[in-house]
Amino acid sequence: MKTSGTPALSAAIVRDATEQDLAAIQAIYAHHVLTGVASFEETPPSVDDLRARREAVRRHGLPYLVAELDGMVAGYAYATPYRPRSAYRYAIEDSIYVNDACRGRGIGRVLLAALIERCEAGPWRQMIAVIADGGRGGSTSLHRALGFEPVGTLRGVGFKHGRWIDTALMQRVLGDGARKPPSDDDASH
Repeated sequence: MKTSGTPALSAAIVRDATEQDLAAIQAIYAHHVLTGVASFEETPPSVDDLRARREAVRRHGLPYLVAELDGMVAGYAYATPYRPRSAYRYAIEDSIYVNDACRGRGIGRVLLAALIERCEAGPWRQMIAVIADGGRGGSTSLHRALGFEPVGTLRGVGFKHGRWIDTALMQRVLGDGARKPPSDDDASH
């Protein structure tokens, strides 16, 4: 995938995250936890915590990806079940975090595009994005560019860094979406 004006796109390699990536993933996430509102966590999890989370994602058959640029992890993305109740089994939520040094280089876009592609190969029908700060940042533009539509706002649901935070909900159809029922092969999810 290549977008004009963004040379990083052709150079970034998107692949499955490995054990060796966890320290870099932890550093990227810790930065977001401590300095921003993209995550509602307030204390950065350890590498061991992130290892367990990655394994949980993989147990659901969902992707956990990294974008590598110039030999370093430039960002990561994964999908999780949207909610634990069984009727939600075809809906997933995306998460994307980019190394602050790589912002503005298209890393989020290649990660989200790859995540969507991988998830469309599975039984999932809807991808949900829960975007902090009421969707005022670049994440909203990124999701909109890749086919997400705004579906709502949850007002004042988070409190971090001394202020109340809204979250914007965006949604994208995967595959057949809700046009037809899932097949019997999809019943295990």
